[in-house]
Formats: sequence, structure tokens, C-alpha cells
Amino acid sequence: MAGELVRAQSITRRFDSRVAVDALSFELSAGEILALLGPNGAGKTTTLRMLGGLILPTRGSVDICGERLTGRTAARLRRAIGMLTETPGLWDRLSVRRNLLTYAHLYNITKPRQAVDRALEIVGVLDRAADLAGSLSKGLRQRVAIARALLHNPQIVLLDEPTAGLDPASARHIRDVIAGLRAEGRAVLMCTHNLTEAESLGDRIAILNTRLLALDEPDALRRTLSGTRVEIDVEGAAGDAATIVKSFTAGGLEVRGAKLVLTSVDANLVPDVIAALVRGGIRIRRVTPEQRSLEDVYLALVNEREEVA
Repeated sequence: MAGELVRAQSITRRFDSRVAVDALSFELSAGEILALLGPNGAGKTTTLRMLGGLILPTRGSVDICGERLTGRTAARLRRAIGMLTETPGLWDRLSVRRNLLTYAHLYNITKPRQAVDRALEIVGVLDRAADLAGSLSKGLRQRVAIARALLHNPQIVLLDEPTAGLDPASARHIRDVIAGLRAEGRAVLMCTHNLTEAESLGDRIAILNTRLLALDEPDALRRTLSGTRVEIDVEGAAGDAATIVKSFTAGGLEVRGAKLVLTSVDANLVPDVIAALVRGGIRIRRVTPEQRSLEDVYLALVNEREEVA
């Protein structure tokens, strides 16, 4: 893949007898946001820690910018990675600027003050640089934490629940920041429980429950559930129309007054069903196909995995 910055090949991580991540493979390219979905305990944070070089896979491999991530290369390759962990990691009694200057010195950044100001400007809190970190709201602390992850201008940004617990305005601002990272050509992997957020930001979505259950663009994922749901509004009672429909499809059928609701019907049969209704003298007011939601896909995949387990 052009511009590929991250490649995970069959990475597995065990903690004693527990398998946290099992044989996970994917790639992540420059200018792409990959949203990682999964229930609690699905291995999302463990995956980020492996990609960030904080822990190594028990099996499998991770390549960062075309180079294998190992115990020997991890410290150097981490310079290409910015990581937002579950906690902001700020010292409450230090100012925002002093917090980030401390991290900038740890990164050996040659012009630390300029780097700090640039990162704070990206997340929109440069005007709060002199404030004590402990005085900031949760949303502002999260923005500063993202600024910390961007201090060394990384090509790859790993975000663990970046908007969790934030008010709508703060969450929207952080989503704008994340979209801006993509526009700058960075590769972004974002763990989230927010399906709407994953759908709005993710170029691709991965659904993980120890194993990778699905990985594709949002529209393609919605098409993975078999069958189509269609609502047909007719004039008058829908009883006669229901009899005609039953002769065409074995899918689910529900009658609601003058409305027929077809579920799990083959999409290719829908034009034939409509034509048969017209031939039967049924006047049709409206035909409304309903697209499956990402939530439908997510729950179906996760529940199927849990039933198998």
C-alpha cells in the first residue's frame, strides 16, 4: 500500500495463560484514520501498546515506517510515534507550558519552546499555556495530552479513547483535531467505543474482539449483514399485498396497517416484488430501503464471536 507507515503481521500477545490479542494483521497508511472498535477487554489498548513499542508481541511482527519493531529498535522507532494513553500524564502543579517543555527535553527536541507552542496551537490551547494543568477542565487536559503526543512531530499517532467522558463541545473540538492530523498526512489509529465517531472519522474501521472480526470502509461493513430491509407503503390495508410478497421471499415480513416491512430479503428480488404488487392491483405510495447501521454490524459480529467462544 502506498505510504504505508504501520504493518502488523499476525501479532499475538499473551499475559500468562490469557490471550489478549490473537493473530491480528492490518496496515495503516499516511493520511488515513483507522478506527478500532471492540468491547471492553477486546485487546484494543494492548494493540496500541504493541504498536507503540511499549510491549512486544508474543508472536508476530510490527513494522514501523518499513523497519521491524524489536527490543533493540523500539526506542528509536518510537520517535516516529505519538501516543495518547488512557490517562493524560500531566503534572497538576506545573503549568501547561512547563509540562510540555519537560516532555520536549525528554524527546531531545532541539527547539523545545517552538515545538511546545506549535503543538499547543494545533490543539487550540496556546492561550492557556501559563495555566496550571490541575486547573484545566477534562476536555482541555485531553487537548494538552494530545499536544504532548504531537510535540516531536510524529508521522504516526495512536489515540486511546480520545473523547471518552468529554462534553459534546470538547469532543467535537478533539474530533476536528484528529481530522486535521489526517489532513497533515499523518497515520492515525484511534480506539473508541463511540460508533458515530468511528463512522464519521474512520477511513476504515476495524472491529476487534481478541481476534480481528472485520476491517473495511464503513459503507462496506454495513453491507456485510445479509439481506436488505425495505418498507413498502400501499394504499389501503396491506393484507392482500402481504399475500403477494410471501410468494416471492422467505425473508421476514411484518404488516403495520398500510405498511409492509420486509427484513432479510434478497435485494435483487425487490424490483420483482414491486412489479408483482403492481400487477396485483396494489397501489404503492412509497418504497424505502433501510441501510443497516454500523451498530447492527458491530453487535452482530461481536455477539457471534462471543457465542462461538
